[in-house]
Amino acid sequence: MNRLSVKVDYYEMLGVVKGCDDKTLKAAFRKLAMQYHPDKNPGDATAELKFKEIGEAYEVLKDPNKRAAYDRFGHAAFQNGGAGAGRGDFASSMADIFDDIFGEMMSGRGGGRRQGGQSGRERGSDLRYNMEISLEEAFAGKTAEIGVPTTIQCDQCHGTGARAGTAPKACPTCGGVGRVRAAQGFFSIERTCPTCAGRGEIIADPCGKCGGDGRLPEERNLSVNIPAGIEDGTRIRLAGEGEAGLRGGPAGDLYIFLSVKPHEFFQRDGADLFCKVPISMTTAALGGSFEVTTLDGAKSRVKVPEGTQYGKQFRVKGKGMPVLRSTQTGDLFIQISIETPQSLSRRQRELLQEFEDISSSENSPQSTGFFSRMKDFFEGLSD
Repeated sequence: MNRLSVKVDYYEMLGVVKGCDDKTLKAAFRKLAMQYHPDKNPGDATAELKFKEIGEAYEVLKDPNKRAAYDRFGHAAFQNGGAGAGRGDFASSMADIFDDIFGEMMSGRGGGRRQGGQSGRERGSDLRYNMEISLEEAFAGKTAEIGVPTTIQCDQCHGTGARAGTAPKACPTCGGVGRVRAAQGFFSIERTCPTCAGRGEIIADPCGKCGGDGRLPEERNLSVNIPAGIEDGTRIRLAGEGEAGLRGGPAGDLYIFLSVKPHEFFQRDGADLFCKVPISMTTAALGGSFEVTTLDGAKSRVKVPEGTQYGKQFRVKGKGMPVLRSTQTGDLFIQISIETPQSLSRRQRELLQEFEDISSSENSPQSTGFFSRMKDFFEGLSD
């Protein structure tokens, strides 16, 4: 009696549900292929078999026609000359599957800077510049002049890296593609060309000034516009002001990271400013006024009503920070702190004591009420 081999469902094998989209299917296969790839499991026959099985499953499910046949008939769709791929089809398609999943990583197509086979050009690096400004400068805005160490295109070879009168040549190893393939059984592994480092070309006679890079170090002086209302932590991007590209490649970008220095008197919250102002005990009790200087250099007088308490906050409209790229302006909030008199003379002590003697609960309703409530609370607990 022949023993029947039971094949695992392709969807179950890849860990996806029937009807999943192509993106989910590809991600599931990518994860499993990385896990069971023979290069990561040398000598492991079980891993090698698993890798072949998931490759077969993916080869079927990624094809709309084969997938439709499998969804309807299961594995029977590919038996006895069925509509699906046979063993030979699987073997021939594995290189395509491998390219689909691993090609980006091997050849640098996944967002790297190399552009093999495109005249060896590489995009220049992005640069970062840290700039610290004062709160006054953030309030008014400014134009800053900065010096940035960077690289520029070589003026002798015009970025090609080759000596004048010569030109780069196609790499003899990869034929100008920048990548080479190595066959391993069913699989074709693609790697960066070791001769040209993926550029697709070599320079037999390099430029004497830049040594073949096509660029030279230089400190550039740039003018940076800091708009009024800029906030701490803002990043300004200057496109194309980074390092020059290698061998005529496009330049990178310059990113300026702004930080605003702490101010001696004002604290910022968005477009609003906060300032803590101490006043005397007598001004708080009898009333009065004081004058503050705002960030724009103007003077604002704040009236203190009689009986002002600690922590009272006054709002001065329109004296905060400008809102970036708008005509709006925040407000200035002044918080009162009441200063207790120090180093009293004998006469001052006598007057304060006299005031204390003739004071009633109406003069200090908060403190009187607090202690009264506390007494009632704890007496209630003991009952």
